[in-house]
Amino acid sequence: MNFPFTAIVDQEEMKLGLILNVIDPSIGGLLIMGEKGTGKSTTVRALAELLPEIEVVKGCRFNCSIKGPFCVECEERLNRGDTLEIEFKKMEVVELPLGVTEDRVLGTLDLEYALTMGKRKFEPGLLARANQNFLYIDEVNLLEDHIVDLLLDSAAMGMNRVEREGLSFYHPARFILVGSMNPEEGELRPQFLDRFGLCVEIKAIVDKEKRKEVLKRRIQFDLDKEGFLKAWYDEQERLKERILTAKRLWHEIEVSDEILEKIVSLTAELSLDGHRGDIVLLKASKAYASFEGDKELKTSHIKKILAMALRHRLKRLPFEDPKEEVKKLYEITQLL
Repeated sequence: MNFPFTAIVDQEEMKLGLILNVIDPSIGGLLIMGEKGTGKSTTVRALAELLPEIEVVKGCRFNCSIKGPFCVECEERLNRGDTLEIEFKKMEVVELPLGVTEDRVLGTLDLEYALTMGKRKFEPGLLARANQNFLYIDEVNLLEDHIVDLLLDSAAMGMNRVEREGLSFYHPARFILVGSMNPEEGELRPQFLDRFGLCVEIKAIVDKEKRKEVLKRRIQFDLDKEGFLKAWYDEQERLKERILTAKRLWHEIEVSDEILEKIVSLTAELSLDGHRGDIVLLKASKAYASFEGDKELKTSHIKKILAMALRHRLKRLPFEDPKEEVKKLYEITQLL
């Protein structure tokens, strides 16, 4: 049993970042940076209870969307003239451990089976299970470089290809990447950092009343998990319904040319590389607008999302204090 998402005290920016990715998975995931013991892993795991169902091809081992792209097995079924049926599966949070092997991530082709039986046999890895789901990496900055490279390739192509001794297999790998880390233990490679759509920085709660509330809720949960979950059931259901409503309506949010002008003016002022920052800021702001029940994207929505979308994309000078980044974002926000 996971601790209820709605029972987590404070840390509103982290919770909002996760919710926005449920509403619009194309935002690109979330990086959570913060001190140890601030509830990073607890919050991500708690998200699982709020996740909606997704449409997948019935019987597919790789969670292929009925709209495609398809894995080798689904394509073979289509080539035979079979009809792909739909089934609904609840989204999940798939965890990728630090010591994971390459085969465990990608999956493996059984060469012995192929030689003896004359047929291809593929054992799915974590990327297969993560397709259309959340892929969570705790202490992501400590992940081995060769695993990071595999994730970068899969995230860029949206497909996982495995080739061994002339045999090949592929399946879609479109996952929502969530990572948590303590910056004191090392930084992320720039290529990997840029792959996260949003980034939040969290700190331990200092308010005494809130800290007392954290203790009370944790003790209640440890003593009577079922009772605690029951007490927070209504809150969980209300948030779940709010997310589902926003997920249905976010694509209908109206975006004016004036708002687009403001977004590109902000990113140009910050001299960001590429266009990913602009795109993520727009998508996340739309998701937030729908979560708030608005039908039109407003300046207030952009202000709320600005730091999350851009803080990890700012150019930092050598030996520059990270606090200067916060100052930059604050100054830029005043332009809105």
